[in-house]
Amino acid sequence: MRITALYTHPVKGCHRVEHATARVEPWGLAGDRRWAMVDAEGIAITQRDTSLLTQLSVTPRAGGLLLQAPGLAPLEVAEPVDGPEEFVRVFRSKPPVPARVAEKEWSSQFLGRDVRLVWQADPAGRAIESHARPGEPVSFADGFPLLLANEASLSALNDWLAEAGDEPVPMTRFRPNLVVGGAEPWAEDDWLGGRLRIGGLSFRAAKECSRCVVTTIDQETGEKGRQPLRMLGKRRRFETGLLFAINLIPDELGYLRLGDTVEVPTG
Repeated sequence: MRITALYTHPVKGCHRVEHATARVEPWGLAGDRRWAMVDAEGIAITQRDTSLLTQLSVTPRAGGLLLQAPGLAPLEVAEPVDGPEEFVRVFRSKPPVPARVAEKEWSSQFLGRDVRLVWQADPAGRAIESHARPGEPVSFADGFPLLLANEASLSALNDWLAEAGDEPVPMTRFRPNLVVGGAEPWAEDDWLGGRLRIGGLSFRAAKECSRCVVTTIDQETGEKGRQPLRMLGKRRRFETGLLFAINLIPDELGYLRLGDTVEVPTG
């Protein structure tokens, strides 16, 4: 098995950034979901709220980002190391975590309402809430540092969609960080609770990933549909949700590269 794709999403909900090499940090891949647009109440805005975020293109820069979106001039944003401090929530039901405000005007124009772009200045300031050791950190991702998806599982899902007369979906619908090729379909189910060696680094396969309406959003156009969530409801419904991909927690830090081997240690 090998890594066939590496992705980050620097602003939560934004268009993906593809990488040949990515650094593994305790809270996820370097730069992944360290930024978020939050509403007037300080709640992170995601594609669940607006599919317009699919049109937000982000280019990482040293010490900041370049933001681009249709109809707006590009904007360079620096990491607001001395910016106003506030506490924000990744979801309304989640505990508040520290952040710094980077920008308001451009983000409000983009989404058409009062929002702020915030930066996770202290990535150790938000702890993973379950299936982790006390205090293990996570970025503004939904819950875990990394998400791994299996190419063969997508192929199986697309076969089911074809049988039902529906169009196939690309892997980008699931917004993973790592994509693995060379495994059997749904092999990742058996990896849960164990460890993986990816590019020589150790990761815990912490938890299955329950999928939401974001998987029905075309990541290029923002158009909403019904699949693949409806098919997951028929074929991949478990007590913990409609499952596709697994969440990882890093035990070791270093670099991952396209083509790196993925091993499931035995014994």
